[in-house]
Amino acid sequence: MHEYYVYIMSNKSRMIYTGVTNNLERRVYEHNMKLIPGFTSHYGLDMLIFFESTNDVTAAIEREKEIKGWVRRKKTALINSINL
Repeated sequence: MHEYYVYIMSNKSRMIYTGVTNNLERRVYEHNMKLIPGFTSHYGLDMLIFFESTNDVTAAIEREKEIKGWVRRKKTALINSINL
């Protein structure tokens, strides 16, 4: 059974990016090494600050979209709820 992750990356300026992957360790490495051009490499989002997992890829994608639709205050509350 596969595992899928919804994750949030940040940087020193506290910008945030929400993504989904089936290999969290690899994906964080790709962000840290700036291997994939785009938002995270441009802004140096290199700190994993939140993740949750599921065995359902559809649920992971839906959750990513849900979180991306939230205002920053709600995302911050989610992050703080597990990073006390």
